[in-house]
Amino acid sequence: MSLSHRAGYVVGVLITLLALVCQARVHSHGRFVRTEGTRFVVHGSDFVFNGFNSYWMMHVAAEPSERHKVSNTLREAAGAGLSVCRTWAFSDGGDRALQISPGVYDERVFQALDFVISEASRNGIRLILSFVNNFKDYGGRPQYVEWARNAGVNVNGEDDFYTNPTMKEYYKNHVKKVTARLNTVTKIAYKDDPTIMAWELMNEPRCQADSSGRMVNGWVQEMASFVKSLDNKHLLGIGMEGFYGDSMPEKKVNNPGYQVGTDFITNNLIKEIDFTTIHAYPDIWLSEQNDSSQMAFMQRWMETHSIDSNRILKKPLVLAEFGKSNKDSGNSLGARDQYLITVYESMNKFERTGEGIGGSLVW
Repeated sequence: MSLSHRAGYVVGVLITLLALVCQARVHSHGRFVRTEGTRFVVHGSDFVFNGFNSYWMMHVAAEPSERHKVSNTLREAAGAGLSVCRTWAFSDGGDRALQISPGVYDERVFQALDFVISEASRNGIRLILSFVNNFKDYGGRPQYVEWARNAGVNVNGEDDFYTNPTMKEYYKNHVKKVTARLNTVTKIAYKDDPTIMAWELMNEPRCQADSSGRMVNGWVQEMASFVKSLDNKHLLGIGMEGFYGDSMPEKKVNNPGYQVGTDFITNNLIKEIDFTTIHAYPDIWLSEQNDSSQMAFMQRWMETHSIDSNRILKKPLVLAEFGKSNKDSGNSLGARDQYLITVYESMNKFERTGEGIGGSLVW
C-alpha cells in the first residue's frame, strides 16, 4: 500500500499490548539470524520477534540536525521490547535521494543509512531493509521507468520493470551497491553486518499486466538468485502482501476480492527466498464492511497463511505490516488498541497449535 494511504496509521504500540506477544530481544549480538524449518533462530535458539515499521529513518537521518529522531525511536522501541525494525534502503530521485540517477548516489544520504544501521546495532535492534518500492513514494518502480524512458528505452508501462533488461540492470546495480557498502560508522560492510536481519526485494510488488503471478515470479527468481550470489549470509524475503494467485485457485477465496499479480505459493516456493510475508489492512481492503467482518477477515488471513507457510512452503512467516487507520470516521484509539490486542492474541493461539507466525511488524 502506498504511503499516502498509510498516512493515518498509528506507528506506536502500547507496552501493555506487547506483553501479549512472545518477544525475543537480540542478546547474541554479532550473530546472524537463520532459519531452521519454519522457525527463525539465532545461534540455535528460537528467535520470535515483535517489531515495527519506520520507513522514514534514512530520509530523516540525511539531515544531521534530525538524527536524534532516529536515535530516540530506536531507543524507545528497544525499551518497549521491540527487536526488529523494517525500513527502506532506497530513495530514488526526489528529495534527499539516495540514488540520484541510475548508479549515481548521494554520499550524504548513504551516510545517513550508515547511521541508522549503527544506531540499530547500538540499541540491539535488527533491521529488515527493502531495496525498492512498488509505489511512487521514494521513487520506486515509477522512477525506474522514468529513468529508462529518459535513456531512450522503449517502455510500455510500469510492469516492464519486471522484464526490461535495462531496468533489471538498474535494480541489480543498486543491490550490488547497497550490499557492498562499507559502513562509515561501524566500518563493517553491509553484507557482513548481522545487525541486518534480512533483505527484501521490493515493498509490496504488484503487476497489472499479469494477474496470475507468473511475471513477478520470473523476476523474483532472477533477483533472489542475484542477491544470494552477492550475499549468502543474510536472509531474503520478497516483501509481498500475501495475495494468492493462479497456482492454487481454490485459495483465491481468501483474497479480499481481487488479485494483484502475485502468487503467495509459487513466489515463496523459490528456494532462495528464506521466509514468507503478509501485510494486512482490512479496514482499507474491505472498507465497506463493518469492524467485526474486517476482524474476521484478518484472523482468516493470518491463519490461512500461517498454515500454508508451515505445511506447504515450510518457511517462517512474518506479519510484516498491519495497523488500523485513524483517518476513518468512528475509529478511536480504543478501537485501534482492541484490534491490535486481537491480532496479538490470535498469533499466540497459532503458536500454541505449532503453526505460529515467526514475527510481527506493526505499521
